[in-house]
This record gives sequence, C-alpha cells and structure tokens, in this order.
Amino acid sequence: MKFVDEAKIEVQGGKGGNGAASFRREKFIPKGGPDGGDGGRGGSVYAVADRNINTLVDYRYTRKFFAPNGENGRGADCYGAGGGDIVLRMPVGTLVRDTDTGEVIADLNVHGARQLLAAGGKGGLGNLHFKSSINRAPKQATPGEPGQYRSLELELQVLADVGLLGMPNAGKSTFITAVSNARPKIADYPFTTLHPHLGVVRVGPEQSFVLADVPGLIEGAAEGAGLGHLFLRHLSRTKILLHMIDAAPFNEETDPVQEAKALVLELEKYDPALAAKPRWIVLNKIDLVEEADRDALIERYRSELAANGEPIFVISAATRQGCEELVKALAQRIDDDRREEVAFADDTRFDPAEH
Repeated sequence: MKFVDEAKIEVQGGKGGNGAASFRREKFIPKGGPDGGDGGRGGSVYAVADRNINTLVDYRYTRKFFAPNGENGRGADCYGAGGGDIVLRMPVGTLVRDTDTGEVIADLNVHGARQLLAAGGKGGLGNLHFKSSINRAPKQATPGEPGQYRSLELELQVLADVGLLGMPNAGKSTFITAVSNARPKIADYPFTTLHPHLGVVRVGPEQSFVLADVPGLIEGAAEGAGLGHLFLRHLSRTKILLHMIDAAPFNEETDPVQEAKALVLELEKYDPALAAKPRWIVLNKIDLVEEADRDALIERYRSELAANGEPIFVISAATRQGCEELVKALAQRIDDDRREEVAFADDTRFDPAEH
C-alpha cells in the first residue's frame, strides 16, 4: 500500500429538514388545530482514530464527505427523520487542521478518539410550536439550518518513542531491522528509505518501545532538498532522537563530524523544538574502523558533538555489536520518562476537597 501522510478533504454536515405548516383535518373535527412536525437534524461528520489504519491513502482519492440531509416534517405531528452521521476512520497520530484558519480541530493520538468535524444543521420547527391562546391557527414554520462546511488538511504524525536521525546510508534501516520487527529496504545506495518505518523493540516480556526510521537528511533539507524534510514532522512526538553517524564512510574525503553538525543546523532551521529534544549520538559501522583508531575517533565525537553531555554509543548494526546495550539504555530512559509523566498527572489531578 502506498504510504500517504498528507491529504486535503472537504466535509459538510447535512441540512436540517424544514418544519411543516399543517392543520389537523378529520371528520367531525373541523378545527383540529396545527399539527405540523419538526424537520430532522442533518447528519454530522466525525473523525475516529483507528490503530488498524496506518496511512491516509483513502483520503487522497476520495476528498468530499457530505452527510445526508434531515427529512422534512409532515402533518399529523410527524417529525422528519435525522440524517445519518458519517464516521471517517483515520490513523492514530493524525492532526486535522482547518485550511482557512490553520486551527487544529483534532489531534487523534489515542485509539478510539472521536472528534466532530462538521455539525449537521438543526431541523426547522413545525407550526405546532407557534400555537398560543391568541394565535390558534399559526401558519408559520421555520426552515432547517444548513450544515457546517469545512475544508480540512490531514497530517499524519506517527507515534513513536524513539526517532532515528542521520544522513543517507548511515545504517538506520539496518539498525531498526536488527533490533525490531520492522523490515525496511536495505541497499548500498542513498535514499533506500522512501517513507517512515515503525518497529516495536521488545526488551522484555512487558517492556517495549516504538522506534521510527525516516528518510535520511542532507544539507539543505530545511529548504526542501532531499526527502527527509517531508517526514521530519514524524519525529515531533518522539521522546529521544538517535543521531546515527557513519563512522567509516566510503568516501575518505567525507568528514562525518561536519556532516553531523550540518544535520543539527538543519534541525534547528526546521523546528527549534525538535532540535531541543534529547539527542543521543550513535557511531555506527564501528567494525569497519581499525581498533587502534577507535578511541581517538570516539573522543573527537565526544568533544565536538556531545558538548551538552549527550551519551555516545558505539555500535555495528550489521554485526549487532553494542546494539543490546543501546536498546536497554533507551528502554530505561523511556520507562523513567513514563513514570515522571504519570507522577505529574497524579500531582496535577483535580481534587474537589481543595476547592
């Protein structure tokens, strides 16, 4: 299935049915009075998060979702039927924005989350509502209200705990294959990853986290060069970024340290909040570096890239050297963060006794 993470759609609630102006007419009851029923409400359009869907491809080709109108009211106190609602199932992690205002209408970050996108119009009132002691034969009825119309932008931000960041051919796909159940394409040329991959990393029977691999970044990505900038939004929900660096590039003239610094600058240009996330340095392909040169290489990365005290891990994704230690450290950090979030939620919970 083609991966689609952006789409534009139009939604509109159904029009409410018109109220009826009718009078009761039966044998031997010449003045039965008003009996016009109300119109039914128009159908509404809802969005629901569904973990069984992982792409917005359905909304790339079907763009208009108009809910049915409500039925008109009729005589004999008959109310019109309401229009049926439309439920749009979207992947967990979908952001829904109003195209005209830019307002975020829905953030579907939990399975089963439900949000109204376009409300149906109210049904009109029949003339039986207007009768009174001085107006016993009202002829007025109100029309149904139009449904709400919206033009929407859908944006999928995959939910992951850890995001992989790096230049093309840094070994990100090999790493996610080595430690998780994801099976992305692996080849010896750049940009083999064309869309994000998610993998579940299991550390123990009840301990796991989600790892995201996005296409590699190149210099100028913030201005649109390469593919990685298209998917940087998928890293915005992650707790930790793994900055993977090729410690043994094929081109001897390539300086991995300068490339790594350039990638950090691209992050800062794209989104300072993303650049401020915890970023761990991972030196990959260490098995291709001579043992005598490893200590000096690691020390250079530590002094030039880990100035803020970020940890540095030395691994070989191909041979899985050092991968277990990295995965355990990630799992421990994520568990600590989750416990802090739970504790914060408990501390800020509303206590009626205090108010």
